[in-house]
Amino acid sequence: MTTPEITSERFVRDIESGREVHVLDVRAPERLQTGRIDLVPATWFHNIRGSELLRLGDVRDAGLDPATPLAVVCGRGVDSLRIAEHLRERGYDANSIAGGMGGWTRALIEREIPAPPELDRFFQFDRIGKGALGYLLVCDGEALIVDPPRYATPYLARIDALGATLIGVADTHAHADYISGGPELAHRHDVPYYLHASDAISPYDGTSGTVTHTAVDEGTRIAVGRAEVAVLHTPGHTTGSVSYRVEDRFVLSGDFLFVHSVGRPDLGGKAEEWARVLWSSLDAARRAWPAEMEVFPGHYGSSAERRADRVVGSTMRELVGQNAQLRMKDAEEFIGWVRQHTGAFPETYRKIKTINIGLASCTDEEAEELEAGKSECALR
Repeated sequence: MTTPEITSERFVRDIESGREVHVLDVRAPERLQTGRIDLVPATWFHNIRGSELLRLGDVRDAGLDPATPLAVVCGRGVDSLRIAEHLRERGYDANSIAGGMGGWTRALIEREIPAPPELDRFFQFDRIGKGALGYLLVCDGEALIVDPPRYATPYLARIDALGATLIGVADTHAHADYISGGPELAHRHDVPYYLHASDAISPYDGTSGTVTHTAVDEGTRIAVGRAEVAVLHTPGHTTGSVSYRVEDRFVLSGDFLFVHSVGRPDLGGKAEEWARVLWSSLDAARRAWPAEMEVFPGHYGSSAERRADRVVGSTMRELVGQNAQLRMKDAEEFIGWVRQHTGAFPETYRKIKTINIGLASCTDEEAEELEAGKSECALR
């Protein structure tokens, strides 16, 4: 019998192709609070402790349909593999998700976006377990990565497949919800790591970070082959948040502007002050950004923010219709809305941001715990 195991990427492709696959999460129910697979409808999701399932005399007593494929998941992919084997021996089409929820959180789905004339190839990498997005721009054999996670192997594999050379790595800001792969990638490949100088400083106590970076600001231009990527300073989510723009074609907006929301201005402990800054950035963008320019963000909250091709993004014209914050009339209306929608501060975010500016480190196991669950960087 072959090992009943599939990758998270294979599971996602199966679901997106229209195949009905139910999820069986065999962790303790309280573990769901740290994150769960929410890609399937609620009726396709089952949570049964693995130990309870093994004790059943007849697995059918658990209410699982033998005719329906099952993707079994646990914390690290060990217990789920044993459960999948147990179910297969009893006639079920069951496969364990490799790496468990850790593997799910790391999984990247590559989606190619039609490239404008300024570029040769353009890709969005969807970290579906986090709702986080990164990008790869390729032109004339040169490649720029924007907002990569710690595990960026799929980016590098795509660059190698295209016969291109990595010439830079950029972050739109110092992230708080995941550990950036930018500094390590840049160091390993001896290329610049682009970051706004204001984001290389702790927002909590003003301590200067130690992360090696090439500072960018409004007006900075990064050459990628014949293309020029312009830096726009769009603060508010952080003081150093930037967006990366290619002519009037598209802009990578990071956590500044999402399809259905905006980035939280409270994660640096200065909610009122940063909310006013964020409003100024939003007001400037809606006045200056062309209506047909495509906006590709750093996060999304649900599949409702996807286009028909499953890419997350929208034109500025469409965003004005989809994003209520872009239709607000003045700063006071916006700040009042921010006050009403600001949630609890995720305590792990302070540690993650500190790691991202070089003031702390962590093991892979600690990083996995810190990054667990969906991003909470958007106001909802």
